[in-house]
Amino acid sequence: MEYIILIVVLAVLLIGGLGSTFLLRSRSGRRGGGASAGSVARGGTATAPGTADDSGATATTTVAPPVPAQPEAPEAPAKPTIEKPPPSAGRMVRLRARLARSQSGFGSALLSLLSRDRLDDDTWDEIEEVLITADVGVGPARQMVADLRTKVKVEGSRTPDEVKQMLRAELLAQVETPASREVRTRRHEGHPAIVMMVGVNGTGKTTTCGKLARSLVGDGQTVLLGAADTFRAAAADQLQTWGERVGAQTVRSDKEGADPASVAFEAVSQGIEAEVDVVLIDTAGRLHTKTGLMDELGKVKRVIEKKASVDEVLLVLDATTGQNGLRQARVFAEVVDVSGIVLTKLDGTAKGGIVVAVQQELGVPVKLVGLGEGPDDLAPFDPETFIDAIIG
Repeated sequence: MEYIILIVVLAVLLIGGLGSTFLLRSRSGRRGGGASAGSVARGGTATAPGTADDSGATATTTVAPPVPAQPEAPEAPAKPTIEKPPPSAGRMVRLRARLARSQSGFGSALLSLLSRDRLDDDTWDEIEEVLITADVGVGPARQMVADLRTKVKVEGSRTPDEVKQMLRAELLAQVETPASREVRTRRHEGHPAIVMMVGVNGTGKTTTCGKLARSLVGDGQTVLLGAADTFRAAAADQLQTWGERVGAQTVRSDKEGADPASVAFEAVSQGIEAEVDVVLIDTAGRLHTKTGLMDELGKVKRVIEKKASVDEVLLVLDATTGQNGLRQARVFAEVVDVSGIVLTKLDGTAKGGIVVAVQQELGVPVKLVGLGEGPDDLAPFDPETFIDAIIG
């Protein structure tokens, strides 16, 4: 009986040991599989469990790590289409009808008065008044009336054609000037022509600078723009847009309120290095009554002249401001020695007599006129076309 009990105990112990061994092996296998999975995540190499070669050794399979998705390269901004502007020659003739619509009242009033059967003192006073209200100015108006009275007495008869020719000749004599109307934009002495644009805010100075660049490119010249208007936030962007349209480089400062003289100096330096034909410098608009700002404008010109001579200083005037524009012109001429006038908005409510007044006031010619808002509406001033548009 004792032997039977001993055998049963041994059998129970044997069965229990075998079960423990099997359980331990199962847990070990599960832990080994988890480690393999972890190694894939960490190192990129995994052992495929349960795979053996002919020799019985466990075979391993190398799994390549996943390739991270490459971020898409940002699209390059589209380059602006470079336009080919038309040449400047003949622009004022093409725009003559637009000019005539705005100035015909002035000419027709004079023709009507001069065609009266009897020209007495009251009529001549009316003629003088028409000239003054057309912004000719008091002095030039009186001179024109005196000349016309003399011609009427000498010539006697006054047919409509004769009156028209008489008025045309007198207006042309007042508009003509011995100074050249050519804008000096040719390279000389191994460096570009340097042109400064000056004027008060609101006259269309930056726009005129861009239009002039476009006109010069249309004439086959190379242009570099200097954005020296560092006080108006959008001025540099505006000028750069004009340049990009015609392929002209713009030198500007990324710092708002930067020294305008340094920007102008850098523009001239780069223009000389690039061997362009013309460097156009857009300066900040300023009130002619602010002494400090006007002195700074003089500084810009002096700094430029350390590198190259300034060939043109073009004063941009809003033709609709009339006699107020003349007061602006006087101050600018004292500070920077203005060499030419650009009259903008001459196709609107401006009176054509401002051409006579500003030339006699400053002794410098009107060289360019703005006859619309289009990009090609800036034209070289032609006296005969201008007078013919006034009198029809």
